[in-house]
Formats: sequence, structure tokens, C-alpha cells
Amino acid sequence: MFGWILSASGIILAPDKAGKDDWFAKLDAELERKTLAVSRDRDELHMQRTRINKALIEDLWNILNRFSKISVQMTMEPTYSTYAQFEKDGFPDKWSFRPEFDLESVTNMQLIDRSQVQGRMGDSLKVWYYSVESAPHIRMVFDYCEGEHYYKYAGWKRIFGQFIIYDAALNDYDEEGMHEAMRDVVLSWYESHLRNNRDILINHLKENYEKGETFTE
Repeated sequence: MFGWILSASGIILAPDKAGKDDWFAKLDAELERKTLAVSRDRDELHMQRTRINKALIEDLWNILNRFSKISVQMTMEPTYSTYAQFEKDGFPDKWSFRPEFDLESVTNMQLIDRSQVQGRMGDSLKVWYYSVESAPHIRMVFDYCEGEHYYKYAGWKRIFGQFIIYDAALNDYDEEGMHEAMRDVVLSWYESHLRNNRDILINHLKENYEKGETFTE
């Protein structure tokens, strides 16, 4: 509460400026502590997302190139032209991140199967960030085409199913757990191509992972 200056007769003359300044000094100190705390949180989130994205982009690029050795065509987002610079005659193995590429800004990553057989076109491993009550989370899913359906007003649409491979709040992110889940799915995906049997992959997903949403494209 502000202090007040009284005259000899007891009449209130003016607020006590020292009391007012003392109140604001305390508030200002609290605001500064809050500013520093939020700034630290943002810096930590920036560094964490940068670290996670760097590792995942490298992982997806390596997986894409391994599949290409058995003549499986895949595409990746973000595309390598946006993030990679290659040494002379070094494509696809000898590369580094472009200095100007903002790793932290990447919010979606995916590896997409472009095979024209067994309905594989569009099968994809996807990673993205989302928020739950303002808390950042990360999720990895596998989308696969279940077939096509004709809609009266929209025509033919492809129906996609989804399985949740990994999901966690960023505070609980486990790189080893993410890699283990990715390894498990990629092994099955790769074998299904080797044996020319997509059911190997789909059955493995159904038996081991939670079903996600269904959508059309």
C-alpha cells in the first residue's frame, strides 16, 4: 500500500513516492525473472528441436538411400535441395547441412514410397510436432493406402489408414526409443519390398501399433 505525507494539521498532501517506487521495483524484479525464465525455456526448446530435426533428417535420408539400393523409389520432405550441400561427386553420401538452413523451423518430415505396385504409392513414415495445452509434443506415424472409394460429389478418393509409431511430449523425448521404433518399422517395410509382399508390412503394423485416424486424399 502506498504511503502518504501528512501536514501538521493532519491533512493528506500527496502520495509517498518512495512507497510507490518500492512497489514497482518489486514488480519489475518479478517481471524480469519471468522474462529470463521464458527466454531460457525458448532457448532450450530451440536447441532441442534443432538437435532432433538434425538427427531425423539424417536418418530419413540414409533410409531413402538404402531403399534405393534395391530399386525402391522414395521421396523425402524436406527435400535435400533445401537442406543439403554435397561435396563434388559426393552425392548422395558426402554432404553437410547448408549454413542458412533453419533446422529448428522444420515442423514436418516424411519419407514417401513411390512404388507403383501393390497399392504402395503414398505409404509413408511421417514425423511432426504438435501441442497439447501449449506443451510441445512429437509424433511419428505410418500412413498406408487402404484402397479407393467413389464419392458421389468428389469422385474417386484414396483411403488412408494410420498407425502411431511413436508419440511423446518433448520433455519426455527419448531418442533411443524413437530410433528403436523407426528401426522396427523400416525393417518390416524393407522386407516387404524384398519379398514383394506388402502384407508383411501391413500385418506387422496392425499387430504392433495403435491405430490412428483414417482419411482420404
